[in-house]
Amino acid sequence: MVQKALKEIRRGTAEIIDMERIEALVRKYYEDGTTYTVKAGFDPTGSDLHLGHTVLLQKLRVFQNHGGRVQLLIGDFTAMIGDPTGKSETRKVLDKETIMANAKTYQHQVFKVLEPSKTDVVYNSKWLDALGAGGLLGLTTLFNVARMLERDDFEKRFKGGQSISISEFIYPLLQGYDSVELKSDIEIGGTDQKFNLLMGRHLQRSYNVGKEQAVLMMPILEGLDGVQKMSKSLNNYIGITEDPKDIYAKTLSVSDELMWRYYELLSGKSLEEIRQIKVDVEAGSLHPKVAKENLALELTERFYDVEAAKAAKEAFDNVFKANLLPDDMPEVSVENDIWICKALVDAGIEPSTSQARRDIKQGAVRIDQEKVDDDQIALSSGEYVLQVGKRKFAKVKVG
Repeated sequence: MVQKALKEIRRGTAEIIDMERIEALVRKYYEDGTTYTVKAGFDPTGSDLHLGHTVLLQKLRVFQNHGGRVQLLIGDFTAMIGDPTGKSETRKVLDKETIMANAKTYQHQVFKVLEPSKTDVVYNSKWLDALGAGGLLGLTTLFNVARMLERDDFEKRFKGGQSISISEFIYPLLQGYDSVELKSDIEIGGTDQKFNLLMGRHLQRSYNVGKEQAVLMMPILEGLDGVQKMSKSLNNYIGITEDPKDIYAKTLSVSDELMWRYYELLSGKSLEEIRQIKVDVEAGSLHPKVAKENLALELTERFYDVEAAKAAKEAFDNVFKANLLPDDMPEVSVENDIWICKALVDAGIEPSTSQARRDIKQGAVRIDQEKVDDDQIALSSGEYVLQVGKRKFAKVKVG
């Protein structure tokens, strides 16, 4: 059982530091039931989680299945500074009210994946508020500026003459200090967090905690474009609270190549099962679209239920296979003739008239299922079904 557990823990990882410690902790659990702690920090700088976040959450759930007790750290204090990881400029400071509102939504969403009874939700303001000026000064003596500038993003900004605030230097120290307070056995994060994760090991040594946390890093999940990391700001994400039909349809939109990456990092199927699916696709006995449909069903079901997943598939099939219109599209009414671009914006299926113009020119807009290429059309009295791309529909009543 121990080897099976370790295989699940290693799955999809990018790098593990001190695998021997992880193995010892898991083995101890199976020998006498002794549990261990696994820390993962989330700064509530946004309100919604997406599939990229669940790569970490699912690994935490694996640890829960094999004796781990998750320390889900909500960085309500550190979010006010902002993690500088990967940033080319100093982040804007968030106010406490926004941070706490985001933190509440995080707690609700993470338990779509994690087991609540094996999770301790902790806020780092509890000890960082109490650290005080003296404690913070003491913390800063444990790491020097030269080593801080070895960090890739800081080095690039320094060489490029871009500003780095003192608070950004302090951020990794605070994240590491969280591990001191929590006495974490393991900390997990993305590959972009390596500097901060290793800081936890360094500070646990400096504060004589009596242990050095093992570090497990997961790769960064690519977004729907298959190039950039999944991000809400890049609009290439699948949110876990999105409508089931959107989760299903967006999953189907990924490339056949990216599908296997999603299978490995997001699916609950074993690596052996995934390998067999890939063999079947390559042999021609399973169509890649069917494999993708099965993945879309699995992900939709995870965040909702079987019925919602089946309904999402049925709705998708009705629209895209049978060329039928969805039965729940939004409706908007206007009194007078309206310009097509403004109608698309008012109906909520285009963000701006300039974007509507571009989509019309690219052939992505349809009126009553007929493609249009004139961005100066005026809709007169009547009812129209407007469509942008394959998933956005709205009914507009004029006059």
